[in-house]
Amino acid sequence: MTPIPQGRDRRSALASAVCALVVAGTGLTGCAEDPDKGTNGVGRLPAEKIQSRTRTAAGSAPAVRLHGTVVSSGRTYTLDMRLKDDGATGSVTAKGATFQLLRIGEQLYLKADAEFWGHDDGQGEDGEADAAAAGKLDGKYVKVPQGDPSYKKFSGFTDKDVLLDGLLTLHGTLTTDGHHEQAGVRTIRITGDKGSGGTLDVSLEGKPYPLRLVRGGGAGTLRFSAWGKDFALQEPAKSETVDYGRQLPAS
Repeated sequence: MTPIPQGRDRRSALASAVCALVVAGTGLTGCAEDPDKGTNGVGRLPAEKIQSRTRTAAGSAPAVRLHGTVVSSGRTYTLDMRLKDDGATGSVTAKGATFQLLRIGEQLYLKADAEFWGHDDGQGEDGEADAAAAGKLDGKYVKVPQGDPSYKKFSGFTDKDVLLDGLLTLHGTLTTDGHHEQAGVRTIRITGDKGSGGTLDVSLEGKPYPLRLVRGGGAGTLRFSAWGKDFALQEPAKSETVDYGRQLPAS
């Protein structure tokens, strides 16, 4: 005996059976189910309006988790960041080295191992001094001075608006590319120049948040989740913090 399908599968089976009866009784050649039925409706919009709606939704969300890869200037960064308007926390990996970032308001902390902070040669008096400094910073949350060049470089990974504005743009002529699914959520996919300018999956359930971005030119793939879900930001203990002063050692 064939098992009775459950949930969505059962509804789909019933819809198929009804469709078959209608076709048999009327002589029609087919029966299609509206893929946008029960959704937020953005799947019916032109691609340009879908992109506008998803950027607006993302910009108004108080928090998001972003994880995946970004390729910039020939360097690949692996990100796993939780972002909100007044701060962020997470990790970045580049050139095989992983460091933690924590921003609370304007204060940025960076946590990494001694190898990240030290120089490669370690020779001579300067090398020994660098190694000693790196040892003091190993595994500590280092306060990044706002005047240090590293501040602008690293704080960009913690700025929700900067990241989303820079990432959620497809290039070229926009078109829709069918209905898909990401992590169990129905999506509508839009593309730039048939994919060469990037592809973006937009949620059809609830607000039209972006869920998956494939950047054009092989510049990385990112996934977005936990939209609107707040998270705690806590300053590290003083015993875990180093205030290096006005300028960090070269890294």
